[in-house]
Order: sequence, then C-alpha cells, then structure tokens
Amino acid sequence: MKILVVEDEIDLNNVIVKHLKKDGYSVDSAFNGEEAMDFTAVARYDLIVLDIMMPVMDGLTFLQKSRAAKLATPVLILTAKDEVDDVVKGLDAGADDYLVKPFAFKELLARARTLIRRNSGSAANEIYAGELKIDLSKKSVELGGQNIELTGKEYEILEFLMLNKGRILTRDQIKEHVWDFDYTGGSNVIDVLVKNIRKKLGECEIIQTKRGLGYVIKD
Repeated sequence: MKILVVEDEIDLNNVIVKHLKKDGYSVDSAFNGEEAMDFTAVARYDLIVLDIMMPVMDGLTFLQKSRAAKLATPVLILTAKDEVDDVVKGLDAGADDYLVKPFAFKELLARARTLIRRNSGSAANEIYAGELKIDLSKKSVELGGQNIELTGKEYEILEFLMLNKGRILTRDQIKEHVWDFDYTGGSNVIDVLVKNIRKKLGECEIIQTKRGLGYVIKD
C-alpha cells in the first residue's frame, strides 16, 4: 500500500515516513500542499497523511483543491490541540479522519489501516480468499490455517491483490503501489515476486494471470 505524507516539519515528516515504512508501506513525502499536488497528479495513493499548517500551500487548500478535482484518496489530517476550528474545516473539506499532535505512532498506524481497509470495502483486518487469509494488522498470511512466510515485498504485493480481490491489476499498478516514487526498476520484478508467492502457496492457485493485462485474485 502506498501513502503520501505531507508535513512541513522535516523531523516529524522523516519519523512518520520511517514508522510507515517499518510497517510495510511504500511512502512518498512532501513538505507543502503544492508539492503534494505534484505527487497526486502522477501517482495513486491509498492514503494521504496531511498536516494543516504549512507554507506555500496549506493543508486545507490542498484538500479543497484535491476534492474539487475528484481525488477520492482517504485523507488523515494532523492538527495541534488548539486547532479545533481547523479540524472542523478539514472534515467539512473532505478529510476522512484526524489525529491530534503529539500522537502515538501506534495510533497513526491503526488509523491508517482503518482508512485503507474502509476504502477497499473491507470491514475487518482479516481478508479471505478461499483458504487464504491475510491479517492487515499483523501483516501475516495463512493458508488453510498454516502460516506462510513471505518477504516484505511479497507480502505487499499479496496484500494489494487481496484488497482488490476480483479486480485485474496491471504490473505497473502493482509496481506503483509497492515501491516509492523514485523507484526506477522494471515491472518484470513483479513477475518474479508473484512466482515466489505462488511457490510458497503450493498448489493454491489463488493468483491468476490475465495474459497481457496483469494479475487477479479470485476465490
């Protein structure tokens, strides 16, 4: 899953990015709303973590312009304790949730999972396809009750496919969600990682190839 962090405080931006990456997310970072507009114009994100008070273009302006442009990505706004009015304005402008600074990173991660899950149409942290189960909070995979050990990138690909179960995803779409904006590798790495996932799942043929299109998971 791919997240854009928009926060002008460099240290806080870096720490948020570090925690999100540690939890298995692909993360890009911007330091004002104008930079964020550039990122969202060329990449698709599963969540935007957005500070309100920023130079050049503040978070509320970015949010208003993005929603006016039909950007449907879930937005989690960050706000200081005394910015109640900004919270209300942010929610009215189209934010999906908010978090008050200072915050515990465990709560940030939990809220991120909730918004991403909700946007994918899933009501629970556990997603099933036949006997295959992934737990979004634990980042774990089970097949028929047996734990399956995947590498970080293998898990990210499988999670993205599971969250879009029944929908064909192209290699470029998968690459865009699993790697950061600066990644320059080829899409053939997706085929290699999918092959590894299939090998670990054994006879389970849950991941189907749609020739010339991409991959899809069906029950």
